[in-house]
Amino acid sequence: MSKNKFEIIFENNDFVAINKASGLLTIPDREQTEKSLKEYLLEKYGNIFTVHRLDKDTSGLIIFAKTEITHKYLCKIFEDRGVEKFYLGVVKGQPIENAGVIDAPITDHLTRKGTMTVHRSGKESKTGYEVLDGNVNYSLVSFQLFTGRTHQIRVHCKEIGHPLTCDPLYGDGKPVLLSSIKKNYKLGKHDLEERPMINRLALHSYKLNFEDIHGAKIELCAEAPKEFRALMQQLKRK
Repeated sequence: MSKNKFEIIFENNDFVAINKASGLLTIPDREQTEKSLKEYLLEKYGNIFTVHRLDKDTSGLIIFAKTEITHKYLCKIFEDRGVEKFYLGVVKGQPIENAGVIDAPITDHLTRKGTMTVHRSGKESKTGYEVLDGNVNYSLVSFQLFTGRTHQIRVHCKEIGHPLTCDPLYGDGKPVLLSSIKKNYKLGKHDLEERPMINRLALHSYKLNFEDIHGAKIELCAEAPKEFRALMQQLKRK
């Protein structure tokens, strides 16, 4: 188990909260080509139950139940919108409004298998957002999910014209290069080529708030990835 793949944020007898790295599968895929987070946790705990999922390339908070009773309870509150879910994302450009709600129904894309799209016949989909930092090049945005559609934040970002950085499905998929935002950029003495500042889907699950099975308030947080913070610092120096 690599310490870089995930870290335990919180655990008790009922569940464990993990900060998952980008690039790590939540659960095994059909091809069984690589080890998933759930498999790592099964090795550690012997028994573990999937409550919700994150896309492979999304980092951040994810919860697994340790008992069947807790699993049933957590699945229900996630389904009934009893969990407040917040994400951080780096988007291209700067939204005109600093805060708002994107209310646009989402459905499966007719021709691009595995992707979603905004369409009037889709399911109700609402995403709250607030711009936290950035400039005309890139912005750090906090998102709150009011519904839980597949790829919801990614689709809604595309819909408002500010796709998530490095999103190969709903954006251009290109990495963030310092040379694109910094005048007179020069490679370091020992660098043959520029290393990207961000080279992964720029989406991170950073906060989950809910009541546990005993009625206690749980507030979990996984801080912003260092590459998100580093980019915002560079934008200030521009």
